[in-house]
Amino acid sequence: MKRYFLTGVAVLIPLVITIWVLRSVVNTLDQTLFLLPLSLRPEALFGFAIPGLGVLITVIVILLTGAVAANLLGRRLLTLGEDLLAHIPVVNSIYNGVKQVSDTLFSGSGKAFRQVLLIRYPHNQSWTVAFQTGVPSGEIADKLSEPHVSVYVPTTPNPTSGFFLMVPRSQIIELDIPVDVALKYIISMGVVDPISGKPLADIVVPPKQHN
Repeated sequence: MKRYFLTGVAVLIPLVITIWVLRSVVNTLDQTLFLLPLSLRPEALFGFAIPGLGVLITVIVILLTGAVAANLLGRRLLTLGEDLLAHIPVVNSIYNGVKQVSDTLFSGSGKAFRQVLLIRYPHNQSWTVAFQTGVPSGEIADKLSEPHVSVYVPTTPNPTSGFFLMVPRSQIIELDIPVDVALKYIISMGVVDPISGKPLADIVVPPKQHN
């Protein structure tokens, strides 16, 4: 009975969590429907809500924005809009900062989150997995006594939050594993092997040799 129960839990937990995450994403994106006038919302048009309609509208808006921005006229309009935002106090600093981060993360030639590292954190007696995001520059680099790298240390099991650190280059270890495998290792709290990508429980460990 205990074996059946544990097997059922092992099967259902990933399924339930996946459904919960997808439902949360759909519910969040469906909030975009509140931007529409009351007369254009599904409740007014059809008499009932349509789950997932916000996801569809969001995807369509993203695709249309990308299509417009990809042509010559769209790039000119985008440049004019950015010039306008650049002259608005506070707004310009927020927009420029977010844009720089976005361009770095989604650029095909960018190096952010391309290198998986091992660093000592939160103290010298322990290690954690981190991602290199760049290198310090300007006055920050001048104030440091040796070359450093900028790293992001994600939290477990939610890697979207974490810590930004600047670590001496001499104290990092570069890992030759893909970023997605490292993320699985972090999200699973070390249950998934970072080399094979399989649960550690499925990996046969040779018995300890006794002299």
